[in-house]
Amino acid sequence: MNALLNVIWLLFGGIWLALGYFVAGILCCLLIVTIPFGIASFRIGAYALWPFGRSVVDRGGKTYLFSTLGNVIWVLVAGIWIAIGHIVTAIPMFVSIIGIPLGIANLKLIPVSLMPLGKEIVPSGSMRLSYYR
Repeated sequence: MNALLNVIWLLFGGIWLALGYFVAGILCCLLIVTIPFGIASFRIGAYALWPFGRSVVDRGGKTYLFSTLGNVIWVLVAGIWIAIGHIVTAIPMFVSIIGIPLGIANLKLIPVSLMPLGKEIVPSGSMRLSYYR
């Protein structure tokens, strides 16, 4: 079922979301200072391309302070606008019955688009998911 939902997602918006994240990642990697944001954009883009069957978990570790500081900067510069975009695109998906899972997936992208640093995307049934929670 995840594969079918991913294909429908890809056709009805996932490819455009992923391309947007990939372009943002390339732009962020042009400046040395914003490379962590570029890497996070690539990670979110891959998640936006194929979201069903995967989850976002905290990476943990000693870089918690830097991740938090980077996430605050990200929210102020780009995160809030991306989250609003996800909400706006989720609304039409919820209108049709077949689009409800796609709208839920779109809303599932909001937390990672708001605070991408210090996050990891793992398969939903993996041991890493239960380890970090």
